[in-house]
Amino acid sequence: MTLDPTDQHLRHVEKDVLIPKVMRKKAWERCSEQAQDFTRCCKDSGLVTVVKCQKENSALKDCLTSYYKDTASYEECRMEYLKEREEFRITVIPSRKRLQKLPTSM
Repeated sequence: MTLDPTDQHLRHVEKDVLIPKVMRKKAWERCSEQAQDFTRCCKDSGLVTVVKCQKENSALKDCLTSYYKDTASYEECRMEYLKEREEFRITVIPSRKRLQKLPTSM
């Protein structure tokens, strides 16, 4: 059975697991400033983190949630996933292996 590299059909696991995984990664990149603020607050607060960092935690959750609910963001991640899947089906090499640098000397 050969797979068409340009096939746009998504399996259940791709819709519910793999594309949301791409979305989570992008959301954390997009919300990195809020994540850094929350991390900094947690480090400075110690045991009273729950009380002291509510504002930073809310800002981070709001940023992440807005990205997850944005249909344009989902579509962007879906297209990125489909592109990676197409490249994999053509080359049969996972993207992480394709992106690794080859040694310059043997």
